[in-house]
Amino acid sequence: MNRQPLVIYLFLLILLSGLFVGGLIYGAVSIPLDSVVNILLGDETERPAWINIVWQSRFPQAVTALLAGSSLAISGLLLQTLFRNPLAGPSILGISDGANLGVAAIMLYFGGSLGLLADFPVSGYLAIIFAAFGGAVAILSLIIYFSAKVRNNVMLLIIGIMIGYVASSLISVLNYYASSDKVHAFVMWGLGNFSGVSLEQLPYLMGFSIVGLLLSLLLIKPLNALLLGEMYASNLGVKIKRIRMLILFCAGLLTATTTAFCGPISFIGLAVPQMARLLLGSSNHKMLVPVTLLMGACVALLCNLLMVIPGTNNLLPLNAVTPILGAPVIIYVIVNRKNIQYFD
Repeated sequence: MNRQPLVIYLFLLILLSGLFVGGLIYGAVSIPLDSVVNILLGDETERPAWINIVWQSRFPQAVTALLAGSSLAISGLLLQTLFRNPLAGPSILGISDGANLGVAAIMLYFGGSLGLLADFPVSGYLAIIFAAFGGAVAILSLIIYFSAKVRNNVMLLIIGIMIGYVASSLISVLNYYASSDKVHAFVMWGLGNFSGVSLEQLPYLMGFSIVGLLLSLLLIKPLNALLLGEMYASNLGVKIKRIRMLILFCAGLLTATTTAFCGPISFIGLAVPQMARLLLGSSNHKMLVPVTLLMGACVALLCNLLMVIPGTNNLLPLNAVTPILGAPVIIYVIVNRKNIQYFD
């Protein structure tokens, strides 16, 4: 039975606002709420150092978590609907592996620099972003190419998994021949991180993420048609081949952008769509897409808070926190799969 969507929207918006504000207040250094409000309004505060902490660290980190969580959750939802499989996720087509391969090539082979132009070498964090995005887009292009050749979604899924295996094999080769310090740096990047995006880089993350999220809203009607099966959707006037390519492009863009800026993040894209379906009690994408978007943002912001170890200046790795929330959801889905209607 469907729940009241307006009540759910209101609840998630209030929760999102609370978690976002909590991310600005809570951290290794606690900052009072009134001081945070003054800083955001541009007023003076009792400790000038707090201004730098809020604007240069916590605000971009909270916005990054919000966008990354929404993007991964929507990407997972799109792929689960396309493949009619509640256990499909953003990493299943090898797009995340492509981003990992790009970063591995830069960090382990090219020494952290990328010569895009002879007189304009790119290095540091910017090189990692370019490499991750380039690797993800390369794999996405292959998947879209094969989607035009292969009509069966299951076969396309298998091709994506195989491409991911090839990318993982190349990463293993790079790791084997790299020095220990480079391997350590690559492993640390692979743990995921919301705090690597600066205030100056934030508009680029926002631009790509918003484009992908807006495109997902335009796909709501064909996504609902796909719930009936491709044959029925085709009879309703849906151009299956074009819609499949659009879904893959949208999911790939969102996954590539998030992975490039934040590293590979596990479980959010896999678990959040399940949570949204269970909360709504429906697979109607008119309600499911906005609820998944909001819930993905909430889960990511919650993970961002849970990364902080109370009473210390230490942070847990992001991918050490996401399974704590995501794994129980996936186990529940597997155990109760026969009793849950995902594609009704």
